Amino acid sequence: MNTRTTRTLAAALSLTAALAISGCSSDSDATGGKPKMTVSGGFMPEPVNEKMAGAFMVIKNDSKTADKLVAVTSPLSDDMQIHETKDQKMQQVPSMDVPANGELKLVRGGNHIMFMGLKNKPKVGEKVTIELRFEKADPVKVELDVKDRTHQAQHTESH
Repeated sequence: MNTRTTRTLAAALSLTAALAISGCSSDSDATGGKPKMTVSGGFMPEPVNEKMAGAFMVIKNDSKTADKLVAVTSPLSDDMQIHETKDQKMQQVPSMDVPANGELKLVRGGNHIMFMGLKNKPKVGEKVTIELRFEKADPVKVELDVKDRTHQAQHTESH
């Protein structure tokens, strides 16, 4: 696939996701109790090498039903991992809670997603597609912007 085809495909997927999200009613429980997840601020710092990369975003659950992030897939890596950070140490975990009417923040220095063994090394300005899978909610496709290695998200502020 050439760069133009990849960008066109990425734009089409991004538009599809935006239309799907905008078409959702604010009463997420209208889907038979199944939580509806939305994602904002998704990015990947440009990887240093093809060994690993991180992904950061905010996953919002506007429903009255708690859920769990249980898996992540991507064409960029066959080994996607969910990591939590406790006492300044990161470790792989099988899932992460997404509270009812709440958020799961995946941020630098905190909980995050890891790509292990990249198939190629994305550059600043490119996009990387991932799919988030949940215990109850439908999967969510996310376009991550590849940012400068020192990029800091604006959504990391906690209240």
